[in-house]
Amino acid sequence: MAELQEKLVVLGDFIWGEYLLIPVLAFVGIYLTIGLFAMPWRKIPLAISILWGGREKITGQKGDITPYQALMTELSATVGTGNIVGVATAIYFGGPGAIFWLWIIALFGMATKYAEAVLAVTYRETDKNGNYVGGPMYYIRNGLGKNWRWMSGVFAFFAMFAAFGIGNMVQSNSVADEMFSTFQIPFWLTGLIMSILVSIVIIGGVKRIAKVASKLIPLMAITYIITALIIVMINLDKIPGVITLIVESAFHGSAASGGFLGASVWMAIRMGFARGIFSNEAGLGSAPIAHAAAATNNPVNQGMIAMLGVFIDTFIICSLTAFVILLTGAF
Repeated sequence: MAELQEKLVVLGDFIWGEYLLIPVLAFVGIYLTIGLFAMPWRKIPLAISILWGGREKITGQKGDITPYQALMTELSATVGTGNIVGVATAIYFGGPGAIFWLWIIALFGMATKYAEAVLAVTYRETDKNGNYVGGPMYYIRNGLGKNWRWMSGVFAFFAMFAAFGIGNMVQSNSVADEMFSTFQIPFWLTGLIMSILVSIVIIGGVKRIAKVASKLIPLMAITYIITALIIVMINLDKIPGVITLIVESAFHGSAASGGFLGASVWMAIRMGFARGIFSNEAGLGSAPIAHAAAATNNPVNQGMIAMLGVFIDTFIICSLTAFVILLTGAF
């Protein structure tokens, strides 16, 4: 087991290192942002209004769930461990400057998430039961032509393993570890309870997942946001200093102190980009699977709703986590 773990660590460092996933996703985000003339940045108010109007399913719109439910389903995969443990890890290894680069990758990630959802709705299909299905494997197959069909199978294969890795194992282990350290609840019991609860939701299909997510995610997010804001307000006078620390550390690195490792500028960039991508999942292909089921005849509108997922996940929730950690001196 130890040998397998070492190999996985090496593989993970390679994939999330400076030569593969991070530069590719960063380049795609920058390319799309330029091609869209920074539309995701300019149209956030319009996207919010479209989301507000998409709370109910409109007659004549093709799809299984409302546009709002599609976004909540997306956020159910992004809001959580990555916003807390991921941000803390980024600061620990990359220093406060990692948060600056987390914001930067999120700015360009909005364009990536927009494009993913547009393609998902454009090239979606209906299965034998009449349900709408889509995602990267469908728009690769239907959009790129038969010469690239093999890539759809490759994506589906690796997405299956990714769902167990960054989609389940990290989160369930974090919950189990916290429950054990705080309440001495055995790991196996926490895992069993979570498995049962998740199974009840998943067995109901995308409609039940969306229904549960649309109720649970807003409650979870709002509770976390309010709690974090209380801590921020208590330390309001320290905010200018923290913002200065984040920006300066992003370009000059950070000196180690206490339990903090210290970091170079490159480590801040790497950890900020990696944790940002891990948290909002822009470019990883999970979100468009949910948005493909949205009840809409307008792919562009759904794309604008999808890009709000990055805004909410990174600029609101991840930022609040970072401010709580830095304002209280916990790092």
